[in-house]
Amino acid sequence: MPTPKKSAATPSTSSRKPLVYGAVVVLAAGLLGFASYRATSPDDASKDTATSPAAEVSADPNEGVYPELAKLARRDADDKLATGRADAPVVLIEYADFKCGYCGKFARDTEPELIEKYVEDGTLRIEWRNFPIFGEESEIAARAAWAAGQQDRFWEFHRAAYAEGVKEKGFGKDRVKALAEEAGVKDLDRFMKDLDGDAARAAVKKDQEQAYGIGATSTPSFLINGRPIAGAQPDETFTRAIEAAAGQAKAKTTGNAGGDAAGDAAK
Repeated sequence: MPTPKKSAATPSTSSRKPLVYGAVVVLAAGLLGFASYRATSPDDASKDTATSPAAEVSADPNEGVYPELAKLARRDADDKLATGRADAPVVLIEYADFKCGYCGKFARDTEPELIEKYVEDGTLRIEWRNFPIFGEESEIAARAAWAAGQQDRFWEFHRAAYAEGVKEKGFGKDRVKALAEEAGVKDLDRFMKDLDGDAARAAVKKDQEQAYGIGATSTPSFLINGRPIAGAQPDETFTRAIEAAAGQAKAKTTGNAGGDAAGDAAK
């Protein structure tokens, strides 16, 4: 994978510092940033990334989870770049680039299984964040994905853009228009206008700055209910993290219900 290139839309150095959520969260952000680079750097492409520190999922559902990072989940029912119930107990936030080979691997090999197993039964919500880091074509693809989303075809565009061999053909404007057509975007003139509009640029920049703000330096990077995971890890890594988060959410709900019942009985 090529070294990330700074593009015209890349935030300034000062805006790329981890957000100040508190010392412990900044520590987590640093871990995500380091592991994200290690998991996706070209020198480590042949190594087993499952041993990456941010990929470790403890049996303790509270370990490695940062509540302030969990708050980055938008849970907006009208979010065009998300799938799953807005009130799902687990939210996976994915920061990714369409020119990233590891992102494509996750999109093809892991994400469909997570959707089938956890999104469809209401356990999981996936929220996409555009994190273009490989130059101008990354920016174009990110804005194109957002534009497709305005016509409710984001996930179809996502699937088309991450198909085998697509990124090698590039993401110039003619190419993303062709992908939009393949994805079933009906109004291609509107798509091209949205692609170059201020709203698309602002939306992509917002996602990009959020990624830099939590310390992510490469793609893909993930948060699962506030637990950082870096790189296209094995399926088991995501399964364990999702199930741990779901168990934690269930225990919290049960505990709150028990507390409410006890309070009612005491009245």
